[in-house]
Amino acid sequence: MKIITISREFGSGGRELGKRLADILGYDYYDSEIISAVAKNSGLDAKYVENTLDNHGWHDFPVSFGGTMHSIAYVDASRIDLLVQQKKVIEEIAALGKDCVIIGRNADAILKDLKPFSIFVCADTEAKIKRCRARAREDEKLTDRELKRKMKEIDKARARTRDFLTGSEWGQCKSYHLTVNTGDWDMKALASAVAAFAEKWFEEQKN
Repeated sequence: MKIITISREFGSGGRELGKRLADILGYDYYDSEIISAVAKNSGLDAKYVENTLDNHGWHDFPVSFGGTMHSIAYVDASRIDLLVQQKKVIEEIAALGKDCVIIGRNADAILKDLKPFSIFVCADTEAKIKRCRARAREDEKLTDRELKRKMKEIDKARARTRDFLTGSEWGQCKSYHLTVNTGDWDMKALASAVAAFAEKWFEEQKN
């Protein structure tokens, strides 16, 4: 079984790279499917689960919990429970024994004993803004400043979650087998290059 995990900065194109890798290599692909499985197992709304696990969107919590110590305790307990369920879902995916690409969710750390090929995807700020604008909904009218703040907030949340779960630093090159800057690449060409690199990496692990 071969597993590729992709951690990424918000707006860097990690999700697109992962999907293209899965298509090129013929691997199963897991992204929003993980959230859907956690939501189904917990009986909660998928959007609520996503916001809770990603540590943003706290404004979506019921007003009755707002601004109290009970609210903070509720958020923490809810998030920890969902993180445990998410870990279980990722382990169940690996237990299927199929080659796969898993996006985010600290899957590289959760499945470290299975020796996944771990990739971190990054890009310069301007490239990330451009990508975000190209994929934004028509009704989304964020300024560049607002987009930069959003990117920082989401990436900080990802870093906090990784530190909580693994004690390691998110985005540090030593934590991954390959770090890819998508800024100057055509994504289709980049995916082909990374796919070839991954195949070579897996071959080397057999020796």
